[in-house]
Amino acid sequence: MAVDARLHLIVALVGGSLATSAAGLAQDLPPVPHHGDAQHLGVATCASATCHGAVTPAQGGVVLQNEYTTWQSRDPHANAYAVLLNEQSQQIARKLGLEAAHTAAVCLDCHADNVAPERRGPQFQLTDGVGCEACHAGAQDWIQVHTVGDQNAHQRNLDAGLFPTPDPVARAGLCLSCHLGDETKFVTHRLMGAGHPRLSFELDTFTAIQPAHFVVDEDYRERKQVAGGAQVWATGQAVALAQTLDLLLDPDVGRDGLFPELTFFDCHACHKPISARQWRARPSLGLGPGVIRFNDANLIMLRVAAEVASPPLAEELRRRGRALHQASQAGEAQWKAAAQSLHATALQAVDFFSRHEFNEAELRTLLDALVREGERGEYIDYVAAEQTTMAMGVILSALADAGWISEAEYLEVEKLMTDVYAAVEQDEQFRPSAHLGALQRLKGVAR
Repeated sequence: MAVDARLHLIVALVGGSLATSAAGLAQDLPPVPHHGDAQHLGVATCASATCHGAVTPAQGGVVLQNEYTTWQSRDPHANAYAVLLNEQSQQIARKLGLEAAHTAAVCLDCHADNVAPERRGPQFQLTDGVGCEACHAGAQDWIQVHTVGDQNAHQRNLDAGLFPTPDPVARAGLCLSCHLGDETKFVTHRLMGAGHPRLSFELDTFTAIQPAHFVVDEDYRERKQVAGGAQVWATGQAVALAQTLDLLLDPDVGRDGLFPELTFFDCHACHKPISARQWRARPSLGLGPGVIRFNDANLIMLRVAAEVASPPLAEELRRRGRALHQASQAGEAQWKAAAQSLHATALQAVDFFSRHEFNEAELRTLLDALVREGERGEYIDYVAAEQTTMAMGVILSALADAGWISEAEYLEVEKLMTDVYAAVEQDEQFRPSAHLGALQRLKGVAR
């Protein structure tokens, strides 16, 4: 789907704003930059007009050289620290008993490149927000190496400590370290209760709506890994599920006093008027009314992707996912055992989808499979509907990028997608029937 349409969706959904137990995901992945050892030199180190601070893109080079300018002028990450100074952030801080949002580590860890003071170079400024090294890793060891441009340059950069953002597994772990959390920084239910916006994330969509500071041309493909949008989507869903279960099983994160950490459960299963009498059964859960339930939106998406690409994996996800829901009513020991079992399957899914490139037939089948899941009653919860909407955009964009959908098909689908986006624009006004009806009008259009 067109990037501007996907951007409109994210603006509506987000509203405000993996340590790496990526070790569990892939042993050879480096730690995310927040947890690395290298010194962070600050964005000013990259801002020279002869490096990445040019006003306009350079012609004929392997990089645009205006990357800093793009970040500073158009990327929301550059404004992340400034958000902590607004009234909403200050209200949240007061409710939590913090001196100020812009001085509290619980806020700075995701709203800035909040590395330890001893890892801050002379030009480093915390007020720069989420800058270059928050994603690309501390530049201490690779700052000199990456100025040598040839076909081996990228590998030399990686060897010197540059974070491998083109790798979808590594990128998912990096993005989710803030957009979900890790064992050192996490948006708890208490933070949300104080007013922090609900987190929303999907790897390919959020990648697409960021202002790109690179061009994927022939030279880029020769030097770096390039994964298709649907592969990035499926890999991101698998990493998100694995990371969620990692955190759920972490005793320092997964519990809050007497209760489990409620962030891991579906917000809208509880946050609705008591008088509404809106409960409906979801076939895949086997749970009755009045039960807080695990937020399984990533699991639903992952299961749909696997149904198309690997039916045996889909069956394992279905079986172990249902077992997790059932175990929530049995006891803590059963709950943890079921979470560990599902976590193992999620890691299998990470491995599978990080190597699986979807073909045209699979992408077209995925569109109808996502609709069918809604017809089974799986999108009655808002977050699942939200994830499905982003998934449809990813797959349609992937078909268009590969030239597998005609201009007439694309225009027809783009028009129909407007109603799907509208159905999830406001979570508190979400009506499952309206979302499903909009999805069903897309059934078979890309056949």
